[in-house]
Amino acid sequence: MHQVQAVVALAKGEPVTLTTINVPDPGPGEALVQVQACGVCHTDLHYREGGINDEFPFLLGHEAAGVVEAVGDDVTSVAPGDFVVLNWRAVCGNCRACNRGEPWYCFDTHNATQKMTLEDGTPLSPALGIGSFAEKTLVAAGQCTKVDPTARAAAVGLLGCGVMAGLGAAINTGNVGRGSSVAVIGCGGVGAAAIAGAVLAGASKVIAVDIDDRKLETARSMGATHTVNSKETDPVEAIKAICTDDGSDGADVVIDAVGRPETWKQAFYARDLAGTVVLVGVPTPDMMIPEIPLIDVFGRGGSLKSSWYGDCLPSRDFPMLVDLYQQGRLDLDAFVSGEIGLGDVEDAFEKMHRGEVLRSVVVFAPRDDA
Repeated sequence: MHQVQAVVALAKGEPVTLTTINVPDPGPGEALVQVQACGVCHTDLHYREGGINDEFPFLLGHEAAGVVEAVGDDVTSVAPGDFVVLNWRAVCGNCRACNRGEPWYCFDTHNATQKMTLEDGTPLSPALGIGSFAEKTLVAAGQCTKVDPTARAAAVGLLGCGVMAGLGAAINTGNVGRGSSVAVIGCGGVGAAAIAGAVLAGASKVIAVDIDDRKLETARSMGATHTVNSKETDPVEAIKAICTDDGSDGADVVIDAVGRPETWKQAFYARDLAGTVVLVGVPTPDMMIPEIPLIDVFGRGGSLKSSWYGDCLPSRDFPMLVDLYQQGRLDLDAFVSGEIGLGDVEDAFEKMHRGEVLRSVVVFAPRDDA
């Protein structure tokens, strides 16, 4: 058993608490990871606010990189000393999605079996099965993806959630290719990553849409060729106007990184005929698809998709993206707005809520080989 410092949400809507927790040694199929860096994601705030479920107390954090310290006796995929990015979809290899060659849709993903606890033995619910706002965490071994050990943990750890969601929405789900026109509605962390993904895939037009000029400026730095402030301009008409020079009636791919009925409707009408809509922003359970004439769905053709975790396969995508980062072709450092300590998570939530950062990243002690 290991006693470590961690950030816990004890009750709905209350400020998080920095406290001591108990982390078991790994059992079958599990790995103990010494966390090196962990991004502060909106999902963690959703957990704190009770927006995911009510299984308090939550051990927050899930967007992380670190070093494997120990593994269960039957684990062969990773070994002590491996530098890994953690993922929250450890594929099973046996469900119908895995068997038909689509493991990124796995219906039976794995988490650690043993529970981490508060000092008094109260079981903790780890965010997305990870719980990495902690000096050490216990995960399923399949949640560990081995990557280049010389990569910067604060940057590559962000592939564990938001950055991968955005990159994958463009590359995997949207199938953006060379010469595509792409519009991204919402330019927070996920939207900015979708822009970076569209640029990486060779899109000719990358249109960033947001109501905040600061985010639009960031989008330009990520490679957006055009920006639209939808507080001042109708985004559908603006996107169509930008795309008319080649006879298009909208963008080939429109990515909704907000996840609200009004932004999804904008995405639907801003795409070209036979274009693709990708929903990657996460709606709340009460939100409904806005009224759209069914003849418009039929008549415009194309695809209406949702993107789960960027439809990524961590074992395939994480090492490849880290290699691109190491080559200077994917600027993951640009997503790190600042490095903070474990005790600064609550303040980071406030900055995130105010739209002041892409990602604050909790950084722990450096690795021995750093």
